[in-house]
Amino acid sequence: MDDAERFETVIVGGGQAGLAVGYHLARRGRPFVILDANERIGDSWRARWDSLRLFTPARYDGLPGLRFPGPGWSFPMKDEMGDFLEAYAARYELPVRTGVFVDRLSRNGDRYALTAGDARFEADHVVVASGANRAPRVPAFAPQLDPGIVQLHSSQYRSPSQLRDGDVLVVGLGNSGAEIGFEVARTHRTFVAGNEPGHIPVRHGSIPFRFVVRAIRFLGHRVLTLGTPIGRKVRPKFLARATPLIRIRPKELAAAGVERGPRMAGVRGGLPELEDGRTLEVANVIWCTGYRLEFSWIDLPAFGDDGEPRHDRGVVSDEPGLYFMGLPFLYAATSEVIPGVGRDAEHIAKRIASRKSGGPRINDLVAGSVAA
Repeated sequence: MDDAERFETVIVGGGQAGLAVGYHLARRGRPFVILDANERIGDSWRARWDSLRLFTPARYDGLPGLRFPGPGWSFPMKDEMGDFLEAYAARYELPVRTGVFVDRLSRNGDRYALTAGDARFEADHVVVASGANRAPRVPAFAPQLDPGIVQLHSSQYRSPSQLRDGDVLVVGLGNSGAEIGFEVARTHRTFVAGNEPGHIPVRHGSIPFRFVVRAIRFLGHRVLTLGTPIGRKVRPKFLARATPLIRIRPKELAAAGVERGPRMAGVRGGLPELEDGRTLEVANVIWCTGYRLEFSWIDLPAFGDDGEPRHDRGVVSDEPGLYFMGLPFLYAATSEVIPGVGRDAEHIAKRIASRKSGGPRINDLVAGSVAA
């Protein structure tokens, strides 16, 4: 690693979690660099399906030090969120390097070593803020489907124009499955396979919703935390269950003509087979089956038998100087979403600032490392 660039802190991931940590480190005058795999800050949002809107109103979509622009009870489009992240990094002159995909994190003596293709970095501290949703999850039987069936994971889906003529099966009835199923039903006969995870009791965006979202935010941010007995008790159940349906609920799906069915059990004769034994002759399958944690690129003893990081509020005690951000219920039910990242980021920045380190000051970073 003689050719490695050396920093006090490297933040892996330039989404809302990584930028929030950068903001709090900059406020404390600590030097750092943010490495992001995307070519442009905010592209992780821009790459999602075209019609996606945030579920949380704009008043809760800001980051530390900066409110989200626009009416407080509007719901930003995904590109608007991407542009906000880009503007946030520019406003606070956060040193983000885009197009840098970190493929390995390990130890090199008393420092951390990171590789990104041919690039090498060393750091006293590393914050893994690449998010919990790094690798799409698709059932093992997916390749058994007839090759003529178009298959897309929700991370690949952009609009109905990607689909063949013919019926569509959306696998998974979480929020992504409900939203995508509702959209494609306008142009295709659509089935949704999966168990409903429950739904909020009011129409999204309505006046009653404003009261509900305030209550949910308070509970998720102040009550359901690892600092309360009830938070510690419900955390395992919270992680095991899907998020209730928010904008598109079962009655909206029914009104749109979406046909519901049980979970997909496998493949028979090249066609998707449901748990009730039916096979569906469809031309398209959209996998809204979520993501899995993907930390195989981290070569450090920082994980439990379940593959999840061992940490306390994102701080890994077995690996001093290693931190995680943006994971489900990292500290609270809101830790994975925009309204919760600021508090977690501040906690981690404080821990980094409290440790003595001899990295370069922030003004010594290589010119041109800030990406607007």
